[in-house]
Amino acid sequence: MKILVVEDDLSLSDVLAFSLRRAGYEVVTAFDGLAALQLWEAENPDLMVLDLNLPKLDGLAVCRQIRSQSQTPIIILSVRSSDEAVVKGLEYGADDYVIKPFSPTQLVARIKAVSRRAGISETANVLQVAGLTFDRSRNEMQRLNDEPIRLTPLEARLLERLMLHAGQVLTSDALIAAVWGNEGGDKTMLKQLVYRLRSKISSEENITDIIETIPGVGYSFRE
Repeated sequence: MKILVVEDDLSLSDVLAFSLRRAGYEVVTAFDGLAALQLWEAENPDLMVLDLNLPKLDGLAVCRQIRSQSQTPIIILSVRSSDEAVVKGLEYGADDYVIKPFSPTQLVARIKAVSRRAGISETANVLQVAGLTFDRSRNEMQRLNDEPIRLTPLEARLLERLMLHAGQVLTSDALIAAVWGNEGGDKTMLKQLVYRLRSKISSEENITDIIETIPGVGYSFRE
């Protein structure tokens, strides 16, 4: 399950992203309202956690625009605790309203509740495609009955994105955004990362390269 976290407080955003990833979710982050809309369209998240006080475009405007096009569940985060603020957020289409400060545990519980109401199934920590198993909670992959292989965080993010979209072609730009996010990456760095990941996957004998290069476009994980 993919969650888009929109929070302009970088420290809080990092805490939320860490807590949600530890809970087994895939997380993408945005720090202003315009970036939130762009990532929502590009990433198609299952759920959005949305702060109200955002630069460039406030959270209510983001919520209203998304709700006019989609039923993506939205949980609003805000320091505004008045009944008027809560009611306004819900009237704009939010599915839940969480008042700051709050604990990450509380937010995870709210996400689970909203997901159940929306009929969204939560993705397991273990992915299995084409004879390859990836444990997202441990950043370990395993081929058939071989020993588990530890991956770096960047390798793990790349493998996760490829396996979640197995059989699909992912552009280089989409993979760069998923792996490096706002830290920035480029196609040369992606090419080197793909090479390292391929080397780990194909370290055993008679293993076919299941990460396919699509010239001029990106990469695909063969099913």
